[in-house]
Amino acid sequence: MNQDQIQVLLDQLASYALDAVGALVILLVGWWIAGRTQYLVRRALDRVPRIDDTLKPFLSSSVRYFVIVITVVAVLAEFGVQTTSIIAVLGAAGLAIGLALQGTLQNIAAGIMLLVLRPFRVGEYIDAGGVSGTVDAINLFTTDMTTYDGIYRSVPNAELWNRNILNYSRNPTRRLDIPVGIAYEDDVEQALDLLLSHLSQDTRVLPDPEPQVLVTGLGDSSVDLTLRCWTSRTDFWPLRFELNKKVKLWLDAAGISIPFPQRDVHLYRTSASDLKDSD
Repeated sequence: MNQDQIQVLLDQLASYALDAVGALVILLVGWWIAGRTQYLVRRALDRVPRIDDTLKPFLSSSVRYFVIVITVVAVLAEFGVQTTSIIAVLGAAGLAIGLALQGTLQNIAAGIMLLVLRPFRVGEYIDAGGVSGTVDAINLFTTDMTTYDGIYRSVPNAELWNRNILNYSRNPTRRLDIPVGIAYEDDVEQALDLLLSHLSQDTRVLPDPEPQVLVTGLGDSSVDLTLRCWTSRTDFWPLRFELNKKVKLWLDAAGISIPFPQRDVHLYRTSASDLKDSD
């Protein structure tokens, strides 16, 4: 190898080294810009009260991914790859990835539909076919939730979208039913008037629709009553737990008993002669 060839080789190595350094710089700067852009977009969205909290993490993450894609294209262009070739490669790769990751694309499509139709928002408590918890964030692929006992749960968006969703936080009021049974020997009218009087005096019970105490059935060992009232969403569980206790105290004070299941057993005496006759 002569001196000219060595010089050409050194020039090429130097050129490739500069391209590699430039690509690395572009990659690092682009990655930093992507994270910074996501942070700035999220802060800007937080200042706009009209934008729902559910959309903010999705939009900020989408901007970050967009900047990362541009950064990758710029890195490839630094090595001399033509833009048309980059687009063709990305298209072919996208098609291949789309065929291989159909479930992932379903999660993305489901996430978009959840954000558009908004069957639930961040901070609401939902139950989707047994998957329940408070929604923390709706991401591109998954929805982050916290269960009632404080456990983190990550649920694929497609699983939520394909199920019936019960949203316990959307409506401001809820109906509360408290079942209770009294003995057949007790005065039903007295029990109805007593429970309705106490129920109407609770300030957490809404006057409209008005509270009711109904006879809902005649059980094997009790007359089944139901206390029915409407209350605010925030008072539902405290009122439910407190009424379970107070109903017992109210009935005890009035001398009305709450029976437990009973069964009458009849014994028949059979003589030895009857047993022989049956044989």
